[in-house]
Amino acid sequence: MPDSRIPDGTPDEVAERAAAPPRVPEFDPTLGIDLVPPAGQGTPSHRLVAIGDSLLQGFQSGAIYRTDLSVPAIVAHELGPHELGTAFRYPRFGGPGGLPLNVELLLRRIEERHGRSLEPWELPVAAFTARGFMDEVEDYWERGPGAVPPVTGFQHNLSCFGWDLRDALEKTAALCEAAIETPHDQPLAQIVENNGERAALRVYPNGDERQRAMTLFDVAAALGADHDDGDDAGIETLVVFLGANNALRTVTELRVAWSGDDFRDLDAKRAYTIWQPTHFDAEFAEVVARLRGIEARHVILCTVPHVTIAPIARGLGPKDGSRYFSYYVRPWVDERRFSAARDEHITGDEARVVDAAIDMFDDTITRAVADARGDGLDWYLLDVAGILARLAARRYVDDLDARPAWWEPYPLPPALAALDPVPDTRFLTADGRGGRAGGGLFSLDGVHPTTVGYGILAQEIVNIMSRAGVGFRNPNGAPRSGRVEVDFARLLRQDTLIHTPPQNVDSALSVLGWVDEVLDLFRIEWRLGL
Repeated sequence: MPDSRIPDGTPDEVAERAAAPPRVPEFDPTLGIDLVPPAGQGTPSHRLVAIGDSLLQGFQSGAIYRTDLSVPAIVAHELGPHELGTAFRYPRFGGPGGLPLNVELLLRRIEERHGRSLEPWELPVAAFTARGFMDEVEDYWERGPGAVPPVTGFQHNLSCFGWDLRDALEKTAALCEAAIETPHDQPLAQIVENNGERAALRVYPNGDERQRAMTLFDVAAALGADHDDGDDAGIETLVVFLGANNALRTVTELRVAWSGDDFRDLDAKRAYTIWQPTHFDAEFAEVVARLRGIEARHVILCTVPHVTIAPIARGLGPKDGSRYFSYYVRPWVDERRFSAARDEHITGDEARVVDAAIDMFDDTITRAVADARGDGLDWYLLDVAGILARLAARRYVDDLDARPAWWEPYPLPPALAALDPVPDTRFLTADGRGGRAGGGLFSLDGVHPTTVGYGILAQEIVNIMSRAGVGFRNPNGAPRSGRVEVDFARLLRQDTLIHTPPQNVDSALSVLGWVDEVLDLFRIEWRLGL
């Protein structure tokens, strides 16, 4: 990337990296560093614990709702019954579609009342329908049954949507409670106030003052210490997937704002959409220090995916063998009517430096795994960035000239490969006849996976756990033999976006553009953080 095309304000370290070849993913989870298998005694009480953000919590289509279909929950299902009787624990979210607002259920309500397409004269009434649904959600969580969080013990899925590295390191139930203000019934901005903190209070323990002062890492450490003196660990496998929110808002807000020296301040950091790599390194060093203090037999660290691949930022303009389009805009913007002077966007050059920074984030995560294995710890790397790149439809699948030498298509599970159309990373659209026309791996917020998309990530984690010697059992308790495969038939039955998506999501995504224009929905949700 020539210096003349480096966007103003880009940190020097990122500009230098953008001029170099992009990072090559690591598909060997051991990084080629062999270890003597740990001499664990028996099966730890807590077979699986996860620390993460929305991608492990199970966020989908703008809301945290079906946590029983999160990545860790899918893996726990495949682990089978545990002879010690400690079932996988995760928070539940009820109400009309979870928090903060379920776009899938909103669109279904509009379709139910107004049909599969909206005529111009129907728009005012449809807006009333949408606001009515949003009011139901707001009332449930701010003034109704959802307003008071239940007494929560130690969950196994310790993931909170919107959390970046600093949030995971510092936030507690007490801090979340203090952040929640008296809600106001707002007729226009009808998004649940302080929704991230309200959701987090179902994740953090809150039984007493000591628990209310615990961070996610403190909770994991307590679970790790829950073992007899003769055992090596209280946690069998710890999965950590953090860091995406240190870059995600560049595409959700279409704004590149590099972190400043106050990046550790919980309030000041809200102004930033991407962290300088030196700042990311400093915070991730704290994460690693906390992880090394947790008694877990196996640890899996996930890399940060390139957020510019997610369909929430749609590429426009010529590509011509490059990884990048000229502009990235909202997915419903018509390319024929796009105006760089009028429409929100980031440029292809900005997307390139964002990805260069993420490459540096992932180098940091990779080094942490290599250092741990060098010290004899059974840590593994799951290169999510590499997996997503192998699935990237518009970046690589459709453009042979853009493919790097290492690239090869990701082999979808047979149950997904047999679907028509085959799910891909494009924005999900319906065919108007009750089925799906395209997309399928990303949900209706354009950022988070569908249920089967989460299943792909769960399968990769299962593969690493199997390699680490973790035992999986059948429902009758007998050990599973051969390759352990995620039950994608079960996930397909649960994935309504795959088999019966809202039919008002047409090829132009016009209903989403209308919802965003009338309700300012996506801007509010994305500003609050996913």
